[in-house]
Amino acid sequence: MSEILCQWLNQELKVSQTVSPKSFAKAFSSGYLIGEVLQKFELQDDFPEFTESRISSAKINNFSRLEPTLHLLGVQFDQNVAQNIMTEKPGAATKLLYQLYIALQKKKKSGMTGSEMRTMQPLTNVKLQNLKSEAFREQRLGRRRQNEIMAKIQAAIIQIPKPASNRTLKALEAQKILKKKKEAEDVANEIKKFEALVKKDLQAKESASKTSLETAGQMTTDLLNTYSDDEYIKKIQKRLEEDSLAREQREKRRRRLLMDQLIAHEAQEEAYREEQLINRLMRQSQQERRIAVQLMHVRHEKEVLWQNRIFREKQYEERRLKDFQDALDREAALAKQAKIDFEEQALREKAVHEHIAAERAQARYQKHYLLCAEILDHILDLSTKVADYRMLTDNLIPYKLMQDWKELFFNGKPIYEQAGMKHLPAHTTEEQAVELEKRDLLDEKDYDQYKNMVGEWSLPDDMVDSVPPSNNSILGHVLHRLLEKTLPPQAESTAPEVPSSAVKGCLLGKTLSGKTTSLKSLQKEFPVQILSLDTLVQEAIKAFHNKEEVSKTLPVLQEEQQTDLQGLQDGDEESQLTVRAQLGEKSEELLKKGLSIPDVLLVSIMVNAINQVPMDQDWILDGFPMTLNQAKLLEEALTGCNKEQQELEAKRAHISTLAVDPRVSNEVPVPSPALDFAILLDISDTTALNRLNGIMAETFLRKTSPEDISQQVASENDDKDKNQTLKDQIQHRIVGFLDNWPLLEQWFSEPENILIKINAEIDEEDLCQKVKDIFVTETHKKKNKVNKELEEKKAKQKEEASLAEAPPPPPPPSEPEKEKEIAPQTEPAKTQSAKGKRSETQHGKQETLQGGKRKKGDISFKRKGSPKGKAQGGKQPVKKSPADSADMSPTPPTPLPKPGSEEWVYVSEPVPEELPSFLIPYWQLIESSYIKSIKTVLRHLREDQYTVIAYLYEIRTSFQQFLMRPDHKQDFVAHWQADFNSLPDDLWDDEETKAELHQRVNDLRDRLWDICDTRKEEAEQERVDIINESWLQDSIGIAMNHFFSLMQAEVNRFQDTKRLLQDYYRAMENKIPIEDNRKFTRVPLVQLDNKDISENQLRIPLVPRISVSHEATVSKPKLKAILKSKMDNSLENVEKNFEADEKLVMDTWQQASVAISNMVAAEVHQRLMEEEKEAQLVDAREKSVHASINKKAKKEPKKQKSEKKTKGKSPPIAESSPVIATPEEIAELERKNELKLKIKEEHLAALQFEEIATQFRLELIKTKALASLEDLVTKAVDVYKLMEKWLGERYLSEMASVEKLTEVARYHIETSTKIQNELYLSQDDFFINGDIKVFPDSPPPVRPPPVEREENGTMTIEQLDNLQSQFSDIAPKGIVGSKAFTDILLDLVTLNLGANNFPSSWLHLTLPDLQELTSSLIVNSEFVDWRKFLLVVSLPWPNPLEEELLETLRRFQNVDQEQLGMVSFEQYMQVGLWFTGDEEIKIPENPLEPLPFNRQEHLIEFFFRLFADYGSNPPLLDYTQMLLYFACHPDSIEGVYRALSVATGTHIFRRTKTPSPIVEKNLSFTIISPLEGLTEPEENVREEKELKEDEREEEIPGNANATQISIETLLKVFRGGVDAQDCDRFASRLNTENIYYEHFVKIFHDLGAKNLAPIEMRALLQHPFIQDLISTYSDYKIPDIKVILQRSENIPGSDGESSPSRLTEEKK
Repeated sequence: MSEILCQWLNQELKVSQTVSPKSFAKAFSSGYLIGEVLQKFELQDDFPEFTESRISSAKINNFSRLEPTLHLLGVQFDQNVAQNIMTEKPGAATKLLYQLYIALQKKKKSGMTGSEMRTMQPLTNVKLQNLKSEAFREQRLGRRRQNEIMAKIQAAIIQIPKPASNRTLKALEAQKILKKKKEAEDVANEIKKFEALVKKDLQAKESASKTSLETAGQMTTDLLNTYSDDEYIKKIQKRLEEDSLAREQREKRRRRLLMDQLIAHEAQEEAYREEQLINRLMRQSQQERRIAVQLMHVRHEKEVLWQNRIFREKQYEERRLKDFQDALDREAALAKQAKIDFEEQALREKAVHEHIAAERAQARYQKHYLLCAEILDHILDLSTKVADYRMLTDNLIPYKLMQDWKELFFNGKPIYEQAGMKHLPAHTTEEQAVELEKRDLLDEKDYDQYKNMVGEWSLPDDMVDSVPPSNNSILGHVLHRLLEKTLPPQAESTAPEVPSSAVKGCLLGKTLSGKTTSLKSLQKEFPVQILSLDTLVQEAIKAFHNKEEVSKTLPVLQEEQQTDLQGLQDGDEESQLTVRAQLGEKSEELLKKGLSIPDVLLVSIMVNAINQVPMDQDWILDGFPMTLNQAKLLEEALTGCNKEQQELEAKRAHISTLAVDPRVSNEVPVPSPALDFAILLDISDTTALNRLNGIMAETFLRKTSPEDISQQVASENDDKDKNQTLKDQIQHRIVGFLDNWPLLEQWFSEPENILIKINAEIDEEDLCQKVKDIFVTETHKKKNKVNKELEEKKAKQKEEASLAEAPPPPPPPSEPEKEKEIAPQTEPAKTQSAKGKRSETQHGKQETLQGGKRKKGDISFKRKGSPKGKAQGGKQPVKKSPADSADMSPTPPTPLPKPGSEEWVYVSEPVPEELPSFLIPYWQLIESSYIKSIKTVLRHLREDQYTVIAYLYEIRTSFQQFLMRPDHKQDFVAHWQADFNSLPDDLWDDEETKAELHQRVNDLRDRLWDICDTRKEEAEQERVDIINESWLQDSIGIAMNHFFSLMQAEVNRFQDTKRLLQDYYRAMENKIPIEDNRKFTRVPLVQLDNKDISENQLRIPLVPRISVSHEATVSKPKLKAILKSKMDNSLENVEKNFEADEKLVMDTWQQASVAISNMVAAEVHQRLMEEEKEAQLVDAREKSVHASINKKAKKEPKKQKSEKKTKGKSPPIAESSPVIATPEEIAELERKNELKLKIKEEHLAALQFEEIATQFRLELIKTKALASLEDLVTKAVDVYKLMEKWLGERYLSEMASVEKLTEVARYHIETSTKIQNELYLSQDDFFINGDIKVFPDSPPPVRPPPVEREENGTMTIEQLDNLQSQFSDIAPKGIVGSKAFTDILLDLVTLNLGANNFPSSWLHLTLPDLQELTSSLIVNSEFVDWRKFLLVVSLPWPNPLEEELLETLRRFQNVDQEQLGMVSFEQYMQVGLWFTGDEEIKIPENPLEPLPFNRQEHLIEFFFRLFADYGSNPPLLDYTQMLLYFACHPDSIEGVYRALSVATGTHIFRRTKTPSPIVEKNLSFTIISPLEGLTEPEENVREEKELKEDEREEEIPGNANATQISIETLLKVFRGGVDAQDCDRFASRLNTENIYYEHFVKIFHDLGAKNLAPIEMRALLQHPFIQDLISTYSDYKIPDIKVILQRSENIPGSDGESSPSRLTEEKK
């Protein structure tokens, strides 16, 4: 229903505000839109007065203006309806608009205007309504009477046949009608006449009023001129205007009343006429009566039918309204429930997303936590490892170890060993695999340092000037050429000649990020092709269903595309389906099986669609690729290259790590990406879910639309299915995107950063605009890039054309010149035997023979510096070469390129096909064996370093433990001390005894010294044994073997490289490889044991280790000085062995170096021998040719023979006969000779470069070996010296401890005292042990117990206990008669002699004094509370403040869990009072003097005995009653208020201050002030608190004294009687009832307490009786008994004694 109304308002009426079902109530709540609707139907003329504001006044204004118009239309509208609409009650506005809609439709059909409807509307005057109601009531009565009459007439009707029709009846009817018309005209004329008279009368009155006003105006002007009183005149004018206005209003009311009376009169006349008509009809004939009855009956039937119709219409209207309301309610309920369900579903989806996000966050946290934990473990391992080795190496960690640990730490490997590596099984465990990785990592690091000569293998100072060998470029070229022969040929590039300027990109993002919307907007403005994977898959399946066949116009393209699908289809060669149809067939098969489409098939579908796009048209992928695999496949399909495959091929092409061709680039060419840009629309997960909820909400709203709109049903159903599927998959899509995006982001960012990120959480228009801007920018970039490529291509073509036109390079040098350059290579003996002065000249001669950056002069310098100084090439034949004459020749103006340089042109003659397949594996074997050998040796050296550190630490600690081994010196010392202390006391002062004791001490000292000497000798022997162990020699031998193994690896590499170069260059010369029959050169190792092994059993030669004499050793003087400064006689063997080992290293290095030089010389010699053989063969061939040549050959000029001789022969074959040949043969022969010379030059240069590099490596190994051996020996010597130092310090400290013991013993001998404490001597420690005594001490004296002394007349605790026990026996309840109390005190005072019941000051008391004392303690004029008496005489104790009393009460209540009001002694001591018994008691130094008496502690216990009830077992204490006693105060009124506060548990505010006399106040403080119990600061603080409490004028708050008090509590405070009677001889009859009970009951009744319920304290304190009672009640006043005692002792108050009271007064 609401949809129909919204459609009517929005589409037909087109109101100013769009109305929706959700905002229906809110839109019409102000009434503005209702007025606009009525104004559009020309029913609301005052619509400009309406306001759109939503304030209450504006709403009331709008609805008050709407009410008449709605009533005019017959719409039900009242105050309740308006209130419901303004408060936006559901359904109220809808119901009103529906009624208005029906009324307006009826009005539209009737065609009536607003004015016509208003004329038809009845008057609304109240009086008129009343009159009309009276008239209608009379009319109804008349009709009722008429009906009764008709009923009577009908009952009296006689059935007469109907007569024939008569014309007279019609005439009568016509006359009646005319008569009625005439009467109506007469009435109308009379009304007109009446109105005319009324108008005349009004005009006359108006004219009269005008004249009166004019006269009045004239009069006023006259008066104004006369009196000139403006205010008075204005008031008169205003009054006159008001009178005229009132007269007009009265006239209008009068006319209205007349009109109303006239209308009522007409109604009465009409009723009268009807009645007369009835009477007239009754008087007619029977036939007329019958006719009249029939007419009346018909009229009655019509009336009934009309009433029934009205009633039925009313029922129908009510039924329709009820059905409409029910439909509205049902629709609202369904909408509300659907909204609730939708919100709950959205919340569930959000909760699921939050759960998934939390799981991902937890996974990330767990990952990061484990990573951080692993890092922390590694940091801890590194720290502990460093700490361990700082202990092992004495805080000097080797640099190499720290570097290894850092390498492991940075690579995330554990530093500590996880598993043993000695015996690895076939299947290693995880820990062993980690250890293998660690070992490989360190091996690789050590090998890189060795290869690059950095770190541990950096060049020493003496080798820094010599440049390390560079890369062998010739060897690298050879290996690269051989490898190219083995690799398959590369496919030619199929790139187009003219690059396309079309822009290719993709738009990525999460689901609902706006990809499709942005691309659709972009497609509207730019001719770009949008490719969506979902659409393409659907089109492919549809093409398969439509049997899409291959077009004949594109056979070639179709065949190319079909070749890409060989792995995806079954190979039906006869199929004529297109590629898209075949892909759709495969996709449908997988989808029917419930499987997902693989990435290969998806990429094929996408590539097929891309191929259909024209080359120059731009295209963008919508949401593709979604995974990294799809991106890789798409890249490979579009560009035709695979990055991973290219990297593998590049690694395979560069297999050599020892020699690299510098002309070949190692970098892999990066292909241009298939896409020009990739845009990411970045939104949060919450935004995606919110957008989905918005889509679902729109779907929900469309779901409620009426069914008559059927043209959108199909599309809506599809949208609903898609939205539901999207809703089900949204979580999985978000998770999938989050999982795949990091890899995709890296893919689009690595080669060329084509990724562009956009924040998509913005408006749709802004997002589309950003995408358009980026597309335009990328289009310009692509055009610029294409133009640049075209320019580069043109420039390259021009450059190639210019190179093609350039002149050819100059011809190579002639054969004699090349021979001159190569000749110096044949003189190794001369260059090696030079004395050094000719090195500079030879350096210039042999410059052309170097293949790298090293020069021949360096080689001659190294060979000259060999230890023995022998020539290395003595075995080679020394021949005269043209190079001798070349020394004096001038240098050529243009230097020739050197082999291996950038200008050098390598020989590229063809080699046999099988050669690369043999040499490449051979080189790989050379490299792997070399690297493996180097890594193995370096690993052993690294492990040996750990072993050396551990062994040195072990011998240090073991020697320290040996020095700290236990001895038996303490047994001798203890035995001597026992004998010394057992000496009798009478012999201590005897001189002979002292001499004997001194002798015993000397004997003890000599014995202990002997023990120290023996321990020193044993320690020295232990040190010598450690030095003489074979560990150092074995460690040195193992290290030497490791370095010799490195030399062997270098020699092996050189030999294998020499053989590879020899085979390669011989193959280019078409020669057969030579079998090398020589034995492989072996570097000898050191023999570690002395076993005899035959030479046949040895593969590697061994060298025995024999110590040599000082004359035979040749060591460095610097090293010798270092060793001699650290070595003594015990280390001579170490020095001799080190010098022998150094000599052995030098010899081994010299042997390896000589072997390398010999191999190079042998290779050169072999080359020369082969050239000589070839020359001889050529001469023999020429002789045979000469014999068969015709005679014409003899006439050839001799010039050709000389040229023949100079071109092809060597110096030994100089005399050969000339051969006649054609020019072509001569040119071919010259080319071959030049090629041979170039091959020879290149081969020898590569060989000499390898020789230089190997010699340099050998020298570096030798230097590092000597440094390592020296470092090892130095460490061992330092440890041996440290042992010697420890030994000497230990011996000296032991001797010093013995001397100290001797001094102590001699002191006790001279002083004649025993040694009570134990003398302890162990190793080098001596001390007197105070914890152990050899004989016990004498027992200390026992301190006497503390005793309380009588001071200043204060009773002791003992006296108080005696009085308490006596009084409790006499009066257990605590009340004694005053006379009996006086008699008891008199008896105790008079009989005090020997009993000690009272202090001495009490003995002077007389009977009047005791009576005065009793009178101050009397209760109710008859009795004395002996507990109060004991409380007073127990002073001094700290007087409690009211706050302290209440705090103590709360503590007692907390302990009293059962709330009985009683506590035991344990609970009492646990709570305590407001003061504690902890006093600062000074302990006397004299142990025989007793401790001071703690009076306060004993007082606390006495108070429990005083107030406890011993009738129960165990005794219990009423803590409230006890605190009421302590509430007593020198001021009786203050005491009463304190007691009330204790009884109620809260502070009771005092209404007015009742000051007490100054004397009494001072007296009270004199009594209660503590003299001995408190220190002066504490006393001052307490006095200040008391003064504040006494003198305060409390500010009573408004809610003060609101605590309620019961009559029992009040009686407990005001004790007017006792509960029981004491059973003693002094007891009299006591009042058993409280004397205040009746008064309290009356007070409670007066204050309105029902059943004596508790009342508030504020009301109680305002009662006069209570006020008088508080002011006169004296039971809570502390009496001043000190005055009586002082008077009895005749002590005046003005003397100089410092009594407690006077002290207190002075302080106050």
